[in-house]
Amino acid sequence: MTTLKNDLLIRALLKQPVERTPVWMMRQAGRYLPEYRQVREQAGSFLSLCTNPELACEVTMQPLRRFGFDAAILFSDILTVPDAMGLGLYFTDGEGPKFKHPVRSAADIEKLPIPDPESELAYVMDAVRRISKTLQGSVPLIGFSGSPWTLATYMVEGSGSKNFQHIKSLMYDQPKSMHQLLDKVTQAVAAYLNAQIAAGADAVMLFDTWGGMLTTQGYAEFSLAYAKQVRALLNTDQPGRKIPTILFTKGGGLWLEVMAEAGYDALGLDWQTDISQARRRVGNQVALQGNMDPVALYAQPEIIKQEVHKILHGYGQGSGHVFNLGHGILPDVDPSHVQAMVEAVMQYQPVEPIQAARPVC
Repeated sequence: MTTLKNDLLIRALLKQPVERTPVWMMRQAGRYLPEYRQVREQAGSFLSLCTNPELACEVTMQPLRRFGFDAAILFSDILTVPDAMGLGLYFTDGEGPKFKHPVRSAADIEKLPIPDPESELAYVMDAVRRISKTLQGSVPLIGFSGSPWTLATYMVEGSGSKNFQHIKSLMYDQPKSMHQLLDKVTQAVAAYLNAQIAAGADAVMLFDTWGGMLTTQGYAEFSLAYAKQVRALLNTDQPGRKIPTILFTKGGGLWLEVMAEAGYDALGLDWQTDISQARRRVGNQVALQGNMDPVALYAQPEIIKQEVHKILHGYGQGSGHVFNLGHGILPDVDPSHVQAMVEAVMQYQPVEPIQAARPVC
């Protein structure tokens, strides 16, 4: 076990005292960086980059060298798990990820295997080990997976979707089959995250990208229930260290109270959720991560600084906040604007609470 030199993220996620708010950024290794684009060209394709541990390590480290973030996040894709289940992941220019063999029937679900992370997903575990070794304890490494619901959505739709016709039809018409699919994906996700922890991840995050397109009842039954199961299966009590867990549901601001009861240490907030209200709603149950609008990074640096301060001031005094965007950074953002955001977080001086004046006797 390597002792972390900068453990601000871990302490904030566990609601322990911190000297300042830690900051990292979803998709911090990505297309907005020219050095990333060079490595991506070298790899030949996005999928080739994901499956090359050496190059995945390199692009994971790039934003740390530039910006000094308080965490690294594994460079990978959420769809590696269904790919390892035999669905045949591929990417098309301008159209995003697709599967050659989408899941559309009970028979399709029945034959899905539960992949062994150290064999079918060995390239991910090799990347985690390589990144952990390269970091040398400088900052924590965040591992991640898509949530069972989000992965199932891609598996059934066969690609991204606007109306989610196939997954919702399965959910409404064949709820038993839907639950069988989610049970399998939950087992696969838990095994995948536990393997990342064993390989050196210091925290893990569950990305529930499509949970917000469900009804309140649908979210509880088909998304949150399985996120809870994943959490119950995680081996977070490691020798000499506690692995914090983060649940992020895009569009989930309506359900923070029930999300806070799912067992995760922190909830990610999208930019549509007011962070001060979120903190009042969840109290001291969980830490909060977020939640600047990614589009705000197109603004001038002084405006970015103001937006950062609004969020930090909105969260208020005390630990339990990790600064982040409310979703991933957009690919054509100027890297100098990211630098302005990071500096604004790191240099922020909290406003002391106003003391009530004492009555004059």
